[in-house]
Order: sequence, then C-alpha cells, then structure tokens
Amino acid sequence: MSETKIKNNLRQFRFENNQMTQAELADKAKVTRQTIIAIEAGQYSPSLELAIRISQVFGKKVDDVFKYEE
Repeated sequence: MSETKIKNNLRQFRFENNQMTQAELADKAKVTRQTIIAIEAGQYSPSLELAIRISQVFGKKVDDVFKYEE
C-alpha cells in the first residue's frame, strides 16, 4: 500500500505575505509555532478546521494551500 501525504505551500505563501514568520502565522491561525513548523515540514497533517483557518489567513482556497498526493 502506498503512503499518502498532504503537501503544502505554507512557506511560499508566508514569503509572499511580507515574509510572514512562522510565529505570526501561528498566532493568526491560533496554534503554536511548533504546529506550523511540523505542518510546513510535512510531519503533521492539519485538521480540516485548521487547514481552513490557515487558508483564510492567506486569503486562499484550501486546495491552493494544501495538496493531497498519493
């Protein structure tokens, strides 16, 4: 069975938004910086609620920020 993974564009969107730091994104998404680090590194898949909150911070659709790959 193949492993599934959720890829993300957090780093790209942070830098497109005045070089937003991980801490700033965490504050706006109401999570810890460690959570953002883990998501950005692909070590943690966010809940749907968190994915929506993060997408709203960037003013993007969820599927612009996160991609599901098999």
